[in-house]
Amino acid sequence: MSALDLLDDFGFEAAALVLGPEGVREQRGDIDVTRPWRSVTKTLTGYASAVALQEGRVGLDDEAGPPGSTLRHLLAHASGYFYESEATLQAPGLRRHYSNYGIDEAARHLERATGRDIGDWVQEKVAGPLGMTRLEWTGSPSVGAVGPLADLALFAAEVLRPTLVEETWFREATTAQFPELVGIMPGFGKQTPNPFGLGFEVRGAKSPHWTGARNSEASVGHFGMRGTAFWVDPVADLALVVGSSHDFCDAHREVMPRLADAVLEDHVR
Repeated sequence: MSALDLLDDFGFEAAALVLGPEGVREQRGDIDVTRPWRSVTKTLTGYASAVALQEGRVGLDDEAGPPGSTLRHLLAHASGYFYESEATLQAPGLRRHYSNYGIDEAARHLERATGRDIGDWVQEKVAGPLGMTRLEWTGSPSVGAVGPLADLALFAAEVLRPTLVEETWFREATTAQFPELVGIMPGFGKQTPNPFGLGFEVRGAKSPHWTGARNSEASVGHFGMRGTAFWVDPVADLALVVGSSHDFCDAHREVMPRLADAVLEDHVR
């Protein structure tokens, strides 16, 4: 029995790929159908920001967002912005408050600094070099990406073995910023702490969580509320990409951790 046989437990259509450093190890289902990535988009925006940091176009300590906020705060959900509003809940750096608006504002800062549309920047600096030819950028830098799992797998492979950004900037993007901050993890409740990198979620010691108990605390990735998700575990040297035909629901909360643990058991020796 393959770990990916657990996709049947969702009760609706789902597909997945398992990747190691050498490439795709296992796949099941339709990896070429176009799917909305929703919040997985944030990782692309974060990675494109890392490229801009590497090129000296922006700095993490640039003033951006509400008073006292920086680009780092915006990309790490620590600016104090509401979920989808320019109103603020608290001063920057006090709590992890997940904010689509904050990621979108970070992208606007990037646009001003580069003189480029964020969608064009992502295509030129990330999607194009990785061969993600079917990625569509439909609007919001926080939730607007659409594409097949095959393209998302190319991005997951890049996060597993980075080629577009140097180690310094990769580490900034994929390790916890303001690591002590507490916050609500959408769909999973209060987490103490609730670590995020630059657009990437960092697993840390979160419980409950959509990754598995076997995933290392250094695992990074994201899930989207339309049923697409990926994680990269640098300790296991493994990645999992999943997509489904159903909005994120209790089935995802129940199956995704079991699927992650089964994949890690099958592929890590």
